[in-house]
Amino acid sequence: MPEYLVRIDVILRPLVNDPQGLAVRDGLHALGFADVATVRVGKHIEVRVAAADAAAAEQAVRAMCEQLLANPVIEQFSLAVTEAVPAS
Repeated sequence: MPEYLVRIDVILRPLVNDPQGLAVRDGLHALGFADVATVRVGKHIEVRVAAADAAAAEQAVRAMCEQLLANPVIEQFSLAVTEAVPAS
């Protein structure tokens, strides 16, 4: 069965306060990057999964996100599925 690499980006929903993003923005301003208007901080997760095809891999990882990897109340996520390069 082929393996797929699924890259997941999880970020707070737009209306949710992001104190870490505010701290990073303020730090950038202190370093002289005054043109930075906003910063949102999230997390990047990579999952390697065996599946019949890319659609099945996406469906499985989407379920993982909905059940564990992202909090649906305050976070949103996006997925990118690629066929995994065989490990050497």
